[in-house]
Amino acid sequence: MSTRRLCIILFLVISAARANAQSTNLIRPGEQWLDNRGELIQAHGGGILHLKDEWFWFGEDRTRTNDPAKRYVACYSSKDLIHWHYHRQVVALADPENLGTGWVFERPKVFYNPHTKKFVMYVHLDSPGYKLARVATLTSDTVDGTYTYVRSFRPLNQESRDIGQFVDDDGTPYLIFESRPTHGFFIASLSPDYLDVAKQVSFIEAPLEGGAVMHINGLYYVLGSHLSGWRPNPNVYATATSLAGPWSTMRDIAPPEANTYDSQSSMLIKVKGRKTTSVIYVGDRWQPKQLWDSRYIWMPLEIRDTTLLLPKPQPWTIDTHTGETTIP
Repeated sequence: MSTRRLCIILFLVISAARANAQSTNLIRPGEQWLDNRGELIQAHGGGILHLKDEWFWFGEDRTRTNDPAKRYVACYSSKDLIHWHYHRQVVALADPENLGTGWVFERPKVFYNPHTKKFVMYVHLDSPGYKLARVATLTSDTVDGTYTYVRSFRPLNQESRDIGQFVDDDGTPYLIFESRPTHGFFIASLSPDYLDVAKQVSFIEAPLEGGAVMHINGLYYVLGSHLSGWRPNPNVYATATSLAGPWSTMRDIAPPEANTYDSQSSMLIKVKGRKTTSVIYVGDRWQPKQLWDSRYIWMPLEIRDTTLLLPKPQPWTIDTHTGETTIP
């Protein structure tokens, strides 16, 4: 074989290897996302906990082989937000309050309490038909340990369905919860042990669910989804210079005809790197007849002054050390 031909072959092999490496370092919104075992990531309606240089993703585990009488939460970890390592089902819970067949256990969010050294999980707990409208708390001594059920309650004595979480730059933790009778949703600080809410900080007078909050460049952003069940809709956001408000009028985060690219808001992730800070929109693309195969829409948001824009989903990557995102 000639030297020239050998060089061409080597060039093609190296190029193919580089292309394959790049493709495996991409987040592909709307496609099946596999963990280190090659299994579908089961973290629906989830939440992210950032500890040191590691990210932990908790979510509803809808695996088809699960016991239908129980409810499950899976835990994953990653150092780059792209490749996820499966830990275990940290919750495998039978009906804790005799709610009956079809009881609801949704949207797990985990906080770490640096004072008690406990990990505290909040979930939306409900009866069939969504009449109970409560939150439940569970605790664990380790991030990926078994979370033990504590109790359920109505925060601020209000109905609570979809919940979200927010930890401000000063470390203060907040619960976000939707209350149907008040036609809006609340932001409430947590008690010192994180097992209850301490006080109302803000009320967003808009009938929305899937609430998420982010603080960046001196401005708070609150994001939510209209009440349309499993069906996607145009998600909206508002801004304020204080978490207590007043909040601006709601604006579309994407072209309304796109219905948030067939997704519903679940959380916002702030990645603060050496060079820049990026904010990632995390949404669920629900498939109610195949919940185990519901997909995830993760995209870096474009922030211009007070405007928040969710670009059309496409493959992208992130460097968590620098905070930079790239769309190849």
